[in-house]
Amino acid sequence: MNSKEQIINNTVLYVQRELNNAEGGHDWFHIERVWKTAKHIAAEEEADPFIVELGALLHDIADAKFHDGDESIGPKKARAFLETQHVDSTTITAVENIIQYISFKRSYAAAVYQSPELDIVQDADRLDAIGAIGIARAFNYGGFKNRKLYDPAIPPAEYQTPEAYKKNEAPTLNHFYEKLFLLKDKMNTATGKKMAEERHLFMEAFITRFYKEWNGEA
Repeated sequence: MNSKEQIINNTVLYVQRELNNAEGGHDWFHIERVWKTAKHIAAEEEADPFIVELGALLHDIADAKFHDGDESIGPKKARAFLETQHVDSTTITAVENIIQYISFKRSYAAAVYQSPELDIVQDADRLDAIGAIGIARAFNYGGFKNRKLYDPAIPPAEYQTPEAYKKNEAPTLNHFYEKLFLLKDKMNTATGKKMAEERHLFMEAFITRFYKEWNGEA
């Protein structure tokens, strides 16, 4: 039977192979950043580090955005892979739940699953959505979807359901108000909250500068 270290190494290789041609904001490098951040947070929190690492590595193995909205593919792919590594069923279920419930859109509905490991991986994933990397990822995805940078005639929306959020096709700048600026206050862990503060301020400074340049100001 493989050791936990070997399983992690095999998972890294698996994810690198599966996401070889992924969109730039959801590729291996995104996974690697979330993995590193999750390990950093886990060192400060009470959680199972093995579940945290597997959850971080596999959380976007089949993002529903790139699979016609099908949210079942990710957990299924993760389970199939982990079974080849002879991971115990309890750990596999915990990882499946992280993948299923990590998404921001889940925040529009009542929570039906919670664990320390989900809290950590979710914070790490949200941290990668804000700050300098978050800005780059937002505009990269907007370009991938051929969305406008900004349109003053289209105000940010307030979504009430996961379905309404998923159907959003607004300009990229609206995404800051509809999601990115909200993440700081949705962090689960003390470490995540602290890390989010500076990244949030960086985004605010960026938006201020964006409007100045948009309006032709100095």
